[in-house]
Amino acid sequence: MPDYYELLGVPRHAGPEEIKSAYRQLALKYHPDRNPGNKEAEEKFKQISEAYQVLSDPERRQLYDLYGEAALHGMDLGGFGAFDDLFRGFGDIFEDFFSFGRSRRRGPTPQPGADLRYRVTLTLEEVLRGVDKELVITRRAACQACQGSGIQAGSQRTTCSRCQGRGQVASQRGMLRVFTTCPVCRGEGTVVSQPCGACRGSGTVREEKKMQVRIPPGVDEGTRLRLRGEGEAGRFGGPPGDLYIEIRLAPHPLFTLKGKNLVYRVTLSFVMAALGTEITVPTLEGETRLTIPPGTQNGAVFTIPGQGLPEVRNHHRADLLVEVALETPTHLSPRQQELLREFLRLEQESPPQTSQDRRRRNQ
Repeated sequence: MPDYYELLGVPRHAGPEEIKSAYRQLALKYHPDRNPGNKEAEEKFKQISEAYQVLSDPERRQLYDLYGEAALHGMDLGGFGAFDDLFRGFGDIFEDFFSFGRSRRRGPTPQPGADLRYRVTLTLEEVLRGVDKELVITRRAACQACQGSGIQAGSQRTTCSRCQGRGQVASQRGMLRVFTTCPVCRGEGTVVSQPCGACRGSGTVREEKKMQVRIPPGVDEGTRLRLRGEGEAGRFGGPPGDLYIEIRLAPHPLFTLKGKNLVYRVTLSFVMAALGTEITVPTLEGETRLTIPPGTQNGAVFTIPGQGLPEVRNHHRADLLVEVALETPTHLSPRQQELLREFLRLEQESPPQTSQDRRRRNQ
C-alpha cells in the first residue's frame, strides 16, 4: 500500500483542510461515475478514500505517523462492501462537494427569519432628552393555528414519492450521473399533503405589532438600534430575525449640527458689533443671554458651554456655538447718512488703531 500522504499528494505536516481539499480533487477525478468500468480508477478511488479516512482522524493519523500502516491492522477502516456503503462513509464530502445525494433527509431545514428595518425621525429636542416611540411593525409571525409547522391539525409530513426522501433526483448525462434538487419537495425530502388553511402551508402569517421603544438621549444620524427576535418569524423551527431601528434627524428651524455641538447664526448690525451689546440666544431648553463685546468681527464664534447635544455613553453635553454675521444697512434716512459721514470724517482725521498698528508701536 503506497504512503497515505503520497496518495493524497500532501506533505506530512498538512492541516485538516489541506487534506480534505486534496481528497476532494482526487475523488472527483477517480470517482466510478466518471470512470465506468475502469478497474484501475476504482482501485485508486478505494486507496485515496482509505487514506483520507485515516489522515482525517487525529487518533488514527497519530498512530500512522508513529508506526505506519502496520499500526492500523485490525482496525475497522470502514469495511465497505459496496460503493454505496463507501459513499455513506464519506457523506459530508460527497454531499458538500459532489452532491451525489446518497443521504436521506428527515424533513425541512430550519430557516431563520428575515431581519426588518424601521426608520424613525427625531427632533433635536427628542435627541436631547431621549424619547419613547410607539412603532407599528408589519411582519410575518408564526402561524398560531399550526404552531408554525404549515401542516393541518391531525395531519403530518409524508416522504416525497418523487425522490423517496432523498431531496434529490438523478439524471444521466453521458458518462456522468447528475443529481439535482427534487422539484416536488424542493430538496426537503418530505411533502405536506394537507397544508394549514390559515397560513396555506407557509407556517407564517402577516401581522401588525405595536411596540414601545425607548430611544436613549444623544443618538446620532444613522444610528441603528437592534431589537433581537423582533423581526420576521423563522420557518420550520428556525429563529426569528431582528428588528433594526435606523435613526434620522429632522432639520431644525434654528440650529444646525457640528458633531454634537449646536450652531446658531445671529445677524447683528455693524453698529451693535462695533459698540457691543447683549442679545438673547435660543437653546433647546429655552433662552439664555450672551454678551457681544465691542469690536466683534464678522464670522466671530462665541461658545455657550453645555447647551449642545449629549453623548450616548456618558450623557456629557456639547456646546452651543453662536456665529455672528454682520449686516450692512440699506435705505438709510438723511439723518443716518449725516451721522455716518461725520463718523467717516472723524475716522479719516484720526483713524482707529488696528491690531497691526498696535504691533508696530510695541516693536
